[in-house]
Amino acid sequence: MDLPRLFKPEPRTDLQKDFRQWFATDLGSYLLAEEDALLTQVLPDLFGYHALQIGQVVPRNLLISSRIRHCCIVDAALPVVEGLSPLRAEPEHLPFANNSLDLVLIHHGLDGAASPHALLREASRVLIPEGHLLILGFNPWSLWGVWRLFRLPWGDLPWLRRPLSPQRLADWLTLLDFEVVGLESAGFAPPLTHDTIRRRFAWLETLGRRYWSQRGASYALLARKRLSCITPIEPRLRRRFASPAPVLVTEARSRRVLPDEE
Repeated sequence: MDLPRLFKPEPRTDLQKDFRQWFATDLGSYLLAEEDALLTQVLPDLFGYHALQIGQVVPRNLLISSRIRHCCIVDAALPVVEGLSPLRAEPEHLPFANNSLDLVLIHHGLDGAASPHALLREASRVLIPEGHLLILGFNPWSLWGVWRLFRLPWGDLPWLRRPLSPQRLADWLTLLDFEVVGLESAGFAPPLTHDTIRRRFAWLETLGRRYWSQRGASYALLARKRLSCITPIEPRLRRRFASPAPVLVTEARSRRVLPDEE
C-alpha cells in the first residue's frame, strides 16, 4: 500500500490548452489524421440516439462518422463546430441527467485533465446501461513513449507529461462497472517534427498495424457499461419474519385491563 508523501507534489494542471497548440503543428496534424482513420472504423458500429464528445483539443467534429444523429460537445472554452451542438460546461460536471446518453467520446481528456477520476465518473453517470465509452489517449507503451526516457529538448512536449496507459485505464473502468470491448492504436512512425523525414518511415505504419496493433502512439479503448440487475429481497424478508396478527395482540392486551370483565 502506498503511503501519502510528507512533501506534497505540485497539483495537476489542465493541459488542454497545450494540447490545442500542439495539435496545430505538423506532428499533431499527422497524429490527428491517424486518429480520424481509427474513428472511422469504430464509430459506425455504435448505435443509439444521443452522443457526446467531451473536450475539444481540435476544432473538428470527431463524431462525423457516427450514425447517431444527435451529437453534442461539452468544453469549458468552446469554439463553434459544424455538426455538433455546443455546450459550455466543465467536463467534470456534465449538464446531463443520469443514464441519458448512448455514446461518450473522450479525446485526450484524461491525459490532460486535472482530475481524470472525476471525468470518468461523470462519463459513467450519464451513460445508459449497455452504452459505450470511447477513449483516445497517448500510449506510453509505444515508440513515442520511449522519448520520455531521454532528457532532450522535446521532453517538454505535452504528450510526454502525463500519459495514461490503457492497462491502468482498464483497471479504472472495471471499478466503475465497465467491460472493455477492445483496444486499437494508430501512429507507428517516430515522432519527428520534420514532415519529409517522417515520411521515410511510412513503412512502419503497415508493419505496426499488422504485428503490434496496440503499440501505436495513440490508442482507442472501447468499453461498455454493464447492466446491473438488482433483485429486491428486503420485502420478502419482511413478510417472512413479520408478526402474523399485530392487531389481535394489541386487542388482547387492552382486554386484560378492563375492570368490568374481572
